Amino acid sequence: MITLDELKKYSNQFSEDIEKIDQSIDIIETKEHLKDLENLTISPDFWLDNDKAQTIIGEVNELKSKIDDYQRLKDIYETIDLSIELLNEDEHVDLNEIEKLIKEFEQLNQAFTLRLLLNEDYDKFNAIIEFHPGAGGTESQDWAEMLFRMYKKYCDQHQYQFKILDYLDGEEAGLKSATVLVSGKYAYGYLKAESGVHRLVRISPFDSSGRRHTSFASVKVYPEIDDSIDIEIDETEIRVDTYRSSGKGGQGVNTTDSAIRITHLPTNIVVTCQNERSQIQNRETAMKVLKGKLYNLELEKQQEALAKFHDGKLNAFGSQIRSYVFHPYTMVKDHRTNFETGNGDKVMDGDLDGFIFAYLTMLKK
Repeated sequence: MITLDELKKYSNQFSEDIEKIDQSIDIIETKEHLKDLENLTISPDFWLDNDKAQTIIGEVNELKSKIDDYQRLKDIYETIDLSIELLNEDEHVDLNEIEKLIKEFEQLNQAFTLRLLLNEDYDKFNAIIEFHPGAGGTESQDWAEMLFRMYKKYCDQHQYQFKILDYLDGEEAGLKSATVLVSGKYAYGYLKAESGVHRLVRISPFDSSGRRHTSFASVKVYPEIDDSIDIEIDETEIRVDTYRSSGKGGQGVNTTDSAIRITHLPTNIVVTCQNERSQIQNRETAMKVLKGKLYNLELEKQQEALAKFHDGKLNAFGSQIRSYVFHPYTMVKDHRTNFETGNGDKVMDGDLDGFIFAYLTMLKK
């Protein structure tokens, strides 16, 4: 059972947390902006431009959610503060309920703080994730598939849609390559923290001598660009090839030459998509992936320029970002932030929030 002194410590900490939020956003200005947008939605010609209308409605919903969460944090803090006064006056307080409120505040505050950190134009986009095993054959291919499953579980936990665009099985186990589309609010903003090389140390299940192996796999995360950002692709600078689908997919896979491979000649970027039902759909999806890669290429250039003046805090895209050690001890450590945990099984089950929060917080320092 929580004590009065502990309750006072929580109250002081929560007061500081709310003060930090107040320094990050102007809640009065946010409410006024919401009111202006809501006035637009009742205009007679609001739906004449459907795409613009949907964008405005999305912003209205986002602002409402932000205001509601802010007010909930304030309400919990005030309830705890009032409980302290009542306890000082020997009044009855349901401490079990207060403990529940403390946990709710901590969870909501972390989610709210993360949302404030996601303020780049591209953070709101869906995410495209590519998985590629490193050298090492079956070992690294199996590791790439383990990462594939880890992110699938993360997406399931956060109600993100996880759609396979391209998947090539490994020779004995695992995968040779895979591309997925993660759809949901701020999917890229969160998952951009995962882009880089992931290292695994374990006793290999494929080694009859039971020796320890080190494997590598890369995870590349790109934003799925929507119409709000214009990425021009010259049709004369791409080569489009078709072939028969061979990966994981639903009905229609393997029956026609519907799979698409697009090569962007100036950059030599290659994109494949085979899991849509038609060649036209695969081409449209592949072009979206290509736009995301080209956009991300520009972000990489900007990041490399910033890194020179950032004391090395921003690791270059593609560098080793995290180690997963399962023998002789269990530890998962992020080399950029030094965030670590001894519960490797939980991480492989999709518990990545601590790593993502640490990374996003580091970027804003």
